[in-house]
Amino acid sequence: MKIASMMKLGLILAAYAAAACVLLAFVYTGTEKIIAAREEKDQIDALKGIFPDADGFIVFTDAEYNDIASPYEIVTIKAAFKAVKNDETVGVALTVSCPGYSGPIITMVGVSGAGIITGVKIMEHSDTPGLGANAASPAYFVDRAGGITFYGQFAGKSINDPFEIRNDVAAVTASTITSKAIAQAVRAAGIAVTAWLTEVTNNEH
Repeated sequence: MKIASMMKLGLILAAYAAAACVLLAFVYTGTEKIIAAREEKDQIDALKGIFPDADGFIVFTDAEYNDIASPYEIVTIKAAFKAVKNDETVGVALTVSCPGYSGPIITMVGVSGAGIITGVKIMEHSDTPGLGANAASPAYFVDRAGGITFYGQFAGKSINDPFEIRNDVAAVTASTITSKAIAQAVRAAGIAVTAWLTEVTNNEH
């Protein structure tokens, strides 16, 4: 009798476990789609913010993606997009990853054909709120009078600039490591895009 009761209890628990797994699978599938849709929207919004005058954006082909390389081993390229206006490429946006204080920082960087940073958007980070997280905050200003945020200060910089903290880049207070990581990621994206655009131009002539 005792064995039969234990077997019955075991079957009941197994049934509950199976039902829970099925339910979790449905929840995961639904949540995955919502997350993917949100990430796509964030990506499009970031691209439009970096290249506001562009007519559209084209994802790099595999061949093109393989031809673009980061100049720094510590900075990896996650995605690449061409900004197009009147059927011509006016710049390239790279999504790059660089180690920060608390983990990888994913940053989207726009670069014009002239080697000028058109804009920067920090897409993901795990830094401490009130410290390194301020690098991504639209309410944190390195120049309050000018209304310039930490990431906003990179717009208009040339790839030939030093991108050095306390030189031509203002750091987030008490977050030097994060500030350096983002500055390095932005410069790496600028160099990588400029090298790729130069190669494409040379091949067309």
